[in-house]
Amino acid sequence: MAKWNKFPHDAKGITYAGDALKKAWDALHKGDGEPYPKDAALQEAWRAFHAGDFAQAAEKGAGATVAIKATSIYATHLEKKDAAKVKLFQDAMALAEALMKKEPKNANAFYQYAYAAGRYSQSISVVKALKEGYGGKIKNALETALKLDAKHADAHTAMGAYHAEILDKVGAMIGKLTYGANKEAAIEHYEKAIKLNPASPIAHIEYGKGLMMLLGGKGEDKAVALYEKAIKLKPRDAMEVLDIEAAKEQLE
Repeated sequence: MAKWNKFPHDAKGITYAGDALKKAWDALHKGDGEPYPKDAALQEAWRAFHAGDFAQAAEKGAGATVAIKATSIYATHLEKKDAAKVKLFQDAMALAEALMKKEPKNANAFYQYAYAAGRYSQSISVVKALKEGYGGKIKNALETALKLDAKHADAHTAMGAYHAEILDKVGAMIGKLTYGANKEAAIEHYEKAIKLNPASPIAHIEYGKGLMMLLGGKGEDKAVALYEKAIKLKPRDAMEVLDIEAAKEQLE
């Protein structure tokens, strides 16, 4: 593994030593419903993830959801080189595909594949990714995740983003006929995500991004309000710290 950049913020308040991890688990995983791991090594991997040590999380949690999530979140927020970012998303997709085969009833295996594939698509250009068949792959993975766990808030957010990105890049007619995308479905999924996990910064941020893609200037006021709500939320871990910091930059 290449040396990963360090989490650039204070980890005070997001370090869950000992029993603190289990006590905070439900709040930390309100978005993805990840079950608390019985394995001590995986517990340590998740402690590392939540505290922002994504390299340790990926190493200690090899083969598990935490490694995939750590790879994708690190690539999204902390990897500066475009080529390295793309490679990390490819690695995360490969890890997720292996987990999907190994654990076909693990909703997060499918969600993490969709997340990595979605970020990969944004990195290489959504239009190019659609030509490579990623539209169908992402949709199928998210539909499977939601079939396995209808209350998977993060998957609802991602499904909203799927519809919004498709419509923004290829238009309403092709989006609907070719990819089954529509504005009403996007908004429904975004709203569902916030209802399921109201303290999630990313649920608000992605909804804001989605409204700008779906409505343009007409969605700006609500989008700004969603971003402002996101930055006022208290981050529960390093991922949420990074999401909030990114939202602040967008509002500047």
